[in-house]
Amino acid sequence: SVMLTEMINNCTASTQRGYSDVYDMFFTPAQPAFDGVGQSETPGAVKSWLDRYSITLDGVTPIFAIDETLTGLSMSVNLEYIDDNGAHIIDLPDMMNDDYLAPRQLNIYKSLSSLIELIPELEGYLNANGAGKVNYRLQEFAPVLMETIPTLRLLGAKVVMPKALQDLIRPRATMMLTTRDNDSVSMLKLDQLLDFDWRIALGNNIISRDEFMSMMANAHGLMRFKNEYIYIDEADMKRLQRLMSGSTRDLGPAQLLQIALSGKYENTPVLLDDSVKELVRQLSTTADEPLPEGLNATLRPYQRRGFSWMWRNMQIGFGSIIADDMGLGKTLQVITLILHLRNHGNLDKERALVVVPTGLLSNWEAEFARFAPSIDVFRYHGPGRDLKQMGKAHVLLTSYGVMRGDCEKLRKIKWALMVIDEAQNIKNSNTAQSEAARSIKASTHIAMSGTPVENRLAEFWTIMDYANKGYLGTEKQFSRRFASPIQLTGDEQTAAQFRAITAPFIMRRLKTDKSIISDLPDKLVQNDIAQLTPRQAALYVKTLDEAMAVINSIDDTDAAQLFRRQGLVLQMITALKQICNHPAQYLKNDDDDPVLSGKATMLLDLVEAIVDSGEKALIFTQYREMGALLQGFIAKRLGSEPLFYHGGCSIAERNNIVDRFQHNRADRIAILSLKAAGTGLNLTAASHVIHYDLWWNPAVEAQATDRAYRIGQDKNVIVHRFITRDTFEERIDAMIQSKKTLAEMTVTAGENWIGHLSNRELTNIFSLQSSLHSTED
Repeated sequence: SVMLTEMINNCTASTQRGYSDVYDMFFTPAQPAFDGVGQSETPGAVKSWLDRYSITLDGVTPIFAIDETLTGLSMSVNLEYIDDNGAHIIDLPDMMNDDYLAPRQLNIYKSLSSLIELIPELEGYLNANGAGKVNYRLQEFAPVLMETIPTLRLLGAKVVMPKALQDLIRPRATMMLTTRDNDSVSMLKLDQLLDFDWRIALGNNIISRDEFMSMMANAHGLMRFKNEYIYIDEADMKRLQRLMSGSTRDLGPAQLLQIALSGKYENTPVLLDDSVKELVRQLSTTADEPLPEGLNATLRPYQRRGFSWMWRNMQIGFGSIIADDMGLGKTLQVITLILHLRNHGNLDKERALVVVPTGLLSNWEAEFARFAPSIDVFRYHGPGRDLKQMGKAHVLLTSYGVMRGDCEKLRKIKWALMVIDEAQNIKNSNTAQSEAARSIKASTHIAMSGTPVENRLAEFWTIMDYANKGYLGTEKQFSRRFASPIQLTGDEQTAAQFRAITAPFIMRRLKTDKSIISDLPDKLVQNDIAQLTPRQAALYVKTLDEAMAVINSIDDTDAAQLFRRQGLVLQMITALKQICNHPAQYLKNDDDDPVLSGKATMLLDLVEAIVDSGEKALIFTQYREMGALLQGFIAKRLGSEPLFYHGGCSIAERNNIVDRFQHNRADRIAILSLKAAGTGLNLTAASHVIHYDLWWNPAVEAQATDRAYRIGQDKNVIVHRFITRDTFEERIDAMIQSKKTLAEMTVTAGENWIGHLSNRELTNIFSLQSSLHSTED
């Protein structure tokens, strides 16, 4: 448009009508005649102007051939055309002898002459009818290569040149990594070990800074180097000089270790000396550490590797994130490590701090007593808690809530080790709980989590910042360097680098990997589809219409109204989800007949079949009130009341429920609140897991399923995902299943994202099919 405006101004400045006619010719269906005063020359001017932007005439295409010479490079022009006999390429001096080109030579020379402004050397070449070549020294050819050749290609000409010129090299800063003491690689702390010296990467060649500076003293712009061509402009040179002569504050110990692990600096390969290569080898392999005396357990091979790996990381000054799949025995591996510390005297003067969700306090106490009875555990919890009573206990066991409230007291104690279980409890970096956990100092920090990333990659930063403070930089730096490229664009190269630099400090094994554990039975996941009853469908449509009427009335240009809109969308989701569960949950009335809900009817049939076959089942729901309804439905159908585990249960009641379900043959069904029982519990007596209502977060769903599908499970586990047909449940589940992305690290959380959808998208997702509307009649 800028070039067209220039042309219009040049060729039609005489009259306003001329401007209008040229504009209409290009941008409207009109076909102006250009018969007004002063317009007779306009069509020719337009053609002349357009000819500047195309140099292919009468089916002839110029080919600019670039060749290497002893002193630099040369350029010559050939002509290409296609006729019935195929393609022909003719040298410019031979044009007179070609039957096809000879009649067109005047137009061809005229077209090529229009390029003299772009290539001044072309004038003499054309005057000599293409005899010889246009010769350039390397430095002279730089602007031709960087500016002229791209323009020629844009104009429709072809350019042929050596491959080395096509793969032009731009110098990049890189480095040689070394260790400060080659004889003590395994004895020093890694964050004090590495050193570096700047190098310059020229393609696959890496040279010293002095060698590069010497090279640049004698040449600039375009130069030859080992059969390759290098181009460097003034901006490149200043950037390299500033980098190599300036401060290296940004390359601290953590960054140098990341460079060593990834083998790259800003995507450019680096050189590693032998001692650094050995260091990287040590970090990628783990030698078995002898198991501590007094351990009352036989560790599986992968569990022994996990213990040895955490011990190795401690020895070199790093914390660990043990992220084994739920049920693979993370607790046993950590207890083995604590016993090892105790046997080595590390807990004589300092202590170990273990922080867990409240519901797991008893479980951890029992596991310590079972596997390492020589460990003295002090439970610090409850209203009468007193740190003075800890005495010489090796381990202080407490909850996240107590840690948050008593953070100042806990900071004053010297800790040899701090462990957090279910580390997703600190995933949000700006919460008081997360800040408290990351503020307590210890010689080593260990995080345990079956799902180190539930929703956003930022959660991983928070947990790694707890385990190895500062290793991944600030949260803002991490977002710019890793989270945004991986989550927003699916950048595989960045993801590979991320895995390389974090792999030594996070261990993730999956139950489905038969090389890890071969004796765990199979897990079958299936969607069980329910149909809305007529009453449910009518209530669904009425509630949806009323909610969408309010949402559609909101001004989406007002920030405050947008926030209100998101809240209304989430309220609508909750209402419709409750209606799909059972109308009574939404209406809060006493009309609690199970036949009013397609899901409830399907559940009762399934539960009865499970009990009749002598099996056990877990039923998960998000809502305590729905759990109470299900408890009543099942009690009436089976004649006995199922267990119900929820947030209102005391610790003693929770322990009793788990014990009864695991060991009492009569207790075959357990209803569980997803929030209260989604993690930490061992309920391997179940061979069925039923998700009555979905939270649309695969990670949370998997956590709940893993209450049954874990070590100790000797039966195949069937997972039933209840979904109501033709409702938003079916459509959102399909969307979530399609959102599993790179390394499953960016799964969208819960249903919060739905609040940002447009009104049309909401209507499409939540509306019922017409066949369901008819059931109201």
